[in-house]
Amino acid sequence: MNPPEVTRVSMLSLSPCTVVAAHPHDPQAFTQGLCWVDDALFESTGLTGCSTVRRVRLEDGAVLQSSRVPDDLFGEGLTAWGDELLSLTYQGGRGFRWDRRTLALRGEFAFDGEGWGLTNDGTRLIMSNGTPRLSYLDPVTLAPACSLVVTAGGRPLPWINELQYVAGEIWANVLTLPAIARIDPVTGVVRGWIDLGPIVAEAAAGDREKVANGIAHDPQSGRLFVTGKNWSRLYEIQLG
Repeated sequence: MNPPEVTRVSMLSLSPCTVVAAHPHDPQAFTQGLCWVDDALFESTGLTGCSTVRRVRLEDGAVLQSSRVPDDLFGEGLTAWGDELLSLTYQGGRGFRWDRRTLALRGEFAFDGEGWGLTNDGTRLIMSNGTPRLSYLDPVTLAPACSLVVTAGGRPLPWINELQYVAGEIWANVLTLPAIARIDPVTGVVRGWIDLGPIVAEAAAGDREKVANGIAHDPQSGRLFVTGKNWSRLYEIQLG
């Protein structure tokens, strides 16, 4: 797939980031979601028949706990809510609630359309479905509350993927793009882009399937982490 045409105008100016550390990452992990909560790193992986939700040790990339998504489903986005993790599936219209301590399955929920990325702003869940429209959901009932159309350069931005709420902004991977969009959660306007080009060039080594996908933020320390599909490293970054 080629990058959305809108980005060729809106991404003329990219903000650089600096790699603080490169941590080991399971190269078999088709990363779909990433989140950091209470000093722990959680990840969801995709592909039908081998999708998981897992707790990962940052220092060496070891998988400390793992639970399987049903084999007929393709795992997608992940976020933490209270003492649970919530995960999506791609085209199954099914989501799952996992105990954050044990990763035991607690229950399911249904949603319309495709599931791509998932995050929360402390009040509501925010879900992407590959289109320019983000959905805000009630975290208890999962009922849609409202939606937000994301625009860049004055045009709708498609292929919004993994999400992370960072310091009052929605950060998003956009499928195929080596950059993170910083989205205004009220207007939907992309305020700017974080350049992941050098990181993607190193991690993907020319493999176009190894796209950037995975953003985690520790609100206590401010640490930021990024990774991608089948990357062998997880990068801790700083802006500027």
